[in-house]
Amino acid sequence: MTKWFLFFTLLFALFTSQSYSQENWGGGTDESPINLGFVFQAISSDYTIIKKANWRDPFINPENGQLVKNPLYSISSPATPGFGLGFVTNVKLGEHFDLRFSPGYIFADHTLKYEYANPDDAVTRMVPFSIMNLPLGIRVKSDRKRNFRAYLIAGARYSIDLLSEDKINGDASKPLADRSVKNKKGILWYEAGIGFQLYFDYFKLSPEIKFSHTVNSTLRPEDHPYSAPIEKLFIQDIQFSIYLE
Repeated sequence: MTKWFLFFTLLFALFTSQSYSQENWGGGTDESPINLGFVFQAISSDYTIIKKANWRDPFINPENGQLVKNPLYSISSPATPGFGLGFVTNVKLGEHFDLRFSPGYIFADHTLKYEYANPDDAVTRMVPFSIMNLPLGIRVKSDRKRNFRAYLIAGARYSIDLLSEDKINGDASKPLADRSVKNKKGILWYEAGIGFQLYFDYFKLSPEIKFSHTVNSTLRPEDHPYSAPIEKLFIQDIQFSIYLE
């Protein structure tokens, strides 16, 4: 998070120093009722883990009663990077309000780390995440100062995990100790962020940083040693986006 904050601050300072020396450019985007553009995203994402009351218990194979995994010591989710690409449609609602729809794709693996009393038994499970994103937000903009404008944005998005069925089918024949956690196919999020509009001759560039969190648990419950100890999983991410309109 710190790296993205520093990068975002430096980028803002660079473009702000340039924008105040320019004329009122922007390609007429502020006057058009509907604008189209592109978005490029860098993402840092992790799970919020809600464990079951008996999460430390050893995992016993329900079919033959054999021990599969020893008692757990901890479950954690380190942040992992990802990226996204998409389009944006901006509908002007007024001088200071916009409706924004920016469908796209996000590619990001989530990480779950399982630690046991014996450090050599530690296991890391990657949860592949390739989703189609359908976010809808309301943007509130400040007054334009020459070639600069700040804004706040908030809204919701619905995501479809394109790999969910492949992961289910691929795990069916694996031993219990080799299986992985899976997300639900449909995921609902809420999100909020801040950004800046920087006007150039024929286009407008908007760096934006946004926080997102899932509304409900994304966990698809299964009876294996990596899913059974977990009651709920929520995904949270920080997105640094560059919009070109």
